[in-house]
Amino acid sequence: MAREQDDVRPQAQTPPGAEEDYEELLEDYSHFAPPAQGEIYEGRVLKVTDKEVIVDFGYKTEGLVPIEQFVLPDGRVTVQPGDVVDVMVDRGIEVDGYILLSHEKAVRVRAWENLEKAYRERLLVSALVLGRTKGGLTVDVGVKAFMPASQIDVRPVPNPESLIGQYVPVRILKLNRRRGNVVVSRKLAIEEEINARKAAILEALEEGAVVTGVVKSLTDYGAFIDLGGLDGLLHVSDMSYGRVNHPSELLNVGDEITVKVLKVDREKERVSLGLKQLLPDPWETAAERYPVGSRVVGRVMSITDYGAFVELEPGIEGLIHITEMTWSRRLKHPSKVVKVGDQVQAVVLSVQPAERRISLGIKQLEPDPWTTVEQRYSVGSIVEGRVRKLTDFGAFVEIEEGIDGLVHISDLSWSKRVKHPSEVLKKGQVVQAVVLHIDGANRRLSLGIKQLQPDAWETFFRSHQVGDVVRGRVTRAATFGVFVELAEGVEGLCHNSEIPGAAERPKGEPPLEIGKEYDFKIIRLSEAEKRIGLSIRALTADEERSRLIEYQRQATSATMTIEEVMNLKSQGEAH
Repeated sequence: MAREQDDVRPQAQTPPGAEEDYEELLEDYSHFAPPAQGEIYEGRVLKVTDKEVIVDFGYKTEGLVPIEQFVLPDGRVTVQPGDVVDVMVDRGIEVDGYILLSHEKAVRVRAWENLEKAYRERLLVSALVLGRTKGGLTVDVGVKAFMPASQIDVRPVPNPESLIGQYVPVRILKLNRRRGNVVVSRKLAIEEEINARKAAILEALEEGAVVTGVVKSLTDYGAFIDLGGLDGLLHVSDMSYGRVNHPSELLNVGDEITVKVLKVDREKERVSLGLKQLLPDPWETAAERYPVGSRVVGRVMSITDYGAFVELEPGIEGLIHITEMTWSRRLKHPSKVVKVGDQVQAVVLSVQPAERRISLGIKQLEPDPWTTVEQRYSVGSIVEGRVRKLTDFGAFVEIEEGIDGLVHISDLSWSKRVKHPSEVLKKGQVVQAVVLHIDGANRRLSLGIKQLQPDAWETFFRSHQVGDVVRGRVTRAATFGVFVELAEGVEGLCHNSEIPGAAERPKGEPPLEIGKEYDFKIIRLSEAEKRIGLSIRALTADEERSRLIEYQRQATSATMTIEEVMNLKSQGEAH
């Protein structure tokens, strides 16, 4: 019972403030407690000898760290008295009154702590590249780690060994402290840096700003300019007002250039740059410098089917259209007149600065031959030229450079019925012709070929008269008669009424055989209408009359005396 009573005796009360005093007392004397293994301490280097480093790490007893833990591979010692280093108690062993410490273990533990924090918070850490290994590089981030080859850089690295011995920023990809495995990526660190630079540059860039960059690469369509972490595109069309076939004509990789910001697309992270925009546009004053009618000299830059482009100055090109190269209409291609690289003189025909166009002409350097054609040729004169073109309605004959005349199909032949000029002429053939009409104002010249020969009708009418007997070939038949060719190009008509027996012929059968020749008597001539009337019936009547006269003559002579016959004969000879 006494013990129970003792147990229930009231306890002594702790005076106010005693707990705080007690904690302060423990803190004051905590250095007398033995250091705990596995805990990291910060120590100050007191002395460095050939074998050890003496460290004061906060306890009455100082510690020793083997010097090997502070020696680099090249033999250099990394600490000196006064330096602060991390250490751990190494298994509680004492050597000559000193506690044996380990700097390596402390660094390793501290490194894992730092690595875990960096992994959790996606922080960058510094890594020393130690060497190459299968599939990548070995690095030191406080502990040995592996960097896969695919994570060395954002682009393939042809010589990874060049990084050995360098400190590089990395991100922790994988971490397993129990197994001691660490996988790092320099690529992610570089991408983060690039993205940060891009964001900063995109935020600061404004359209119209003038910036400096370095030519990073060249392509067929332009150049990529490094603006300090962000690439901008300088298109080939924005490099110069002049013609640029390839960016390498103006730029080289590594060149530092000043450019103007043309457009910024922050969403797509694209920047368009311009070089020519830093210079005045030559088209703004083109109209004043190249007035219409002035003569200019330029270099042929390119040739197309429709003309040639001539550079008058860098950024200013004019077009010589194929129709403005020669007064002749037969030019097939501009390459027949000019070649790329030729220096040519031309006349300014028109200037359109807004459309960036200048029209030029070469033929204007020579006088227009049509302006003097009426003084150089006269109607009725004979000219010679080459057939340049055949059409359904006639042939064009070039009688001199730039002067083409038309021989209408009706002026090709007096006699032939020409359906197409190709029946009489061939392209390229040299022919003579007679000038029929001149119209210089409308650039027209009419020629005739048949006029070189006399009109067959005119000749026939001059050599024949009514009553003459002619021979002709039946060429075609009509319901009212037949047409007869009397000479080349000359036809006459023999009506059915002038053909004996025509009425008795079966319907549809020609009264005379087509293609056969007959003798006809001319019974009508009309030179104005070019009509000739023929008759077989009249010819037959004449023959019958002649036979009758002959019969009468013979009958009479049978009853005449010799003297009468002689007299009659004399009269006949007199007639």
